[in-house]
Amino acid sequence: MRLTMLAVAVAVTSLLSGCSTTPPVVSTQPPAPVAAPSGPFFSLEGEHQTQEMVLFALGLLDTGYRFGGRNPEAGLDCSGMVAYIVENISGRKLPHNAAQIADRTRPIDVDALRPGDLVFFNTLKRRHSHMGIYIGDGRFVHAPSSRGRVRVERLDNRYFAQRIDGARTLLASN
Repeated sequence: MRLTMLAVAVAVTSLLSGCSTTPPVVSTQPPAPVAAPSGPFFSLEGEHQTQEMVLFALGLLDTGYRFGGRNPEAGLDCSGMVAYIVENISGRKLPHNAAQIADRTRPIDVDALRPGDLVFFNTLKRRHSHMGIYIGDGRFVHAPSSRGRVRVERLDNRYFAQRIDGARTLLASN
């Protein structure tokens, strides 16, 4: 009896797995061309998009923090906030990791920061462990930490001034 049940289970599983596969779709249209990257770094179309980033970031003020959060309804962490904004503005995705975003964006001097550029901090004893969006006048927007909310800070704030470890731009040239 047990052997018969096992045989039936194998037969049913085989039938179901055969039914769950779908035949490949054959397209009659040629594949869309893939644009070659303009360089090794992610870049936006122009300064108008970095201005949109600033406005979008300011619109997220007081959004709750959530580790791993990538949308305002559930909460945002620092890299999730930046990735969410960039995707909404450009339709293109950035990684959800501050260090990976730093690797994919063009480095600039902190003195050359312009609104919409990214600022990076060493807050966990490793480079680029925190980030925010520079909004001008020495200020940036970020999602700070658990129990925090998206807010504006000053770069010369005692905590952040000691921890800044880089700036990046999303423009092809700054």
